[in-house]
Amino acid sequence: MVSQLKIKLGLVLAASFSLSSVFAHDPVFGQGPHTLFKGGFEVATELHSSKAGDKLDNEIGLDLRYGLTGNWTIGAEIPYSLKSSIGGSSSGIGDASVFTKYRFWRKDSLGLQESAAVSLKILTQTGDEVQSPALGTGTTDSIVGLSYGYEGRTWYRWASVRYRENGTTNAGLKRGSKTRLDFVVGVRPTLTRYTEPDTVWLLELNGELGDRATLNGNSVANTGGDEWFITPGIFWTIKNFAIKAGVQFPVVSNLNGSQEKSDYRAQMSFEWHM
Repeated sequence: MVSQLKIKLGLVLAASFSLSSVFAHDPVFGQGPHTLFKGGFEVATELHSSKAGDKLDNEIGLDLRYGLTGNWTIGAEIPYSLKSSIGGSSSGIGDASVFTKYRFWRKDSLGLQESAAVSLKILTQTGDEVQSPALGTGTTDSIVGLSYGYEGRTWYRWASVRYRENGTTNAGLKRGSKTRLDFVVGVRPTLTRYTEPDTVWLLELNGELGDRATLNGNSVANTGGDEWFITPGIFWTIKNFAIKAGVQFPVVSNLNGSQEKSDYRAQMSFEWHM
């Protein structure tokens, strides 16, 4: 009986070790509850590209994260933006941000982990809002979020909601608040060991629900509205290195007044966990 108990304990420990190597997943555009281990560092280079009508925005970002505890991560993002439109082009440092995420619930079972987390991000005024197109918003904005994750050896599920509250410029312009909803499924077709390359295919449904902007308390026409996107993506890892990529394709666009609809949005990141 003692030997059987040792075998079962060994299987549980082996499964836990295996799971620890594959649970470092968050969706591409959505948000998951993943946090770093205590004392862990993550360095990521992120590439963003989006097009709406004649407006093309590209961004290269440096993302740094640190695990204060196994359930609490802090970090910062520094973006470099390149924007162009019919009116001209501009490039330079965009609005840098600091953020934190706290995982308040976690449930482990054999081959499965469920968890939930809250998050907060503060976007600062480091970007130049005078250039055209503007590289910054000219305001300090905040984003609060709640995320849930179901992460197994084969199947993944995530759901998240984030709310962005924007500040007011010196001219009295307040961009409309925005709510983001994300529903994601992922599948690992082939089970692998930690030392082997690992691939998870993702499919996201991303929604953005925006309020109208106001100028000195008055509603601004041609602002706000809703958009929904279908996003195929991939998460590829080997040991402590990961590549994450996806492309958003609009399926519903209900923008107020005369606004350019999104053509696409693409994102790719290269991540190192230390």
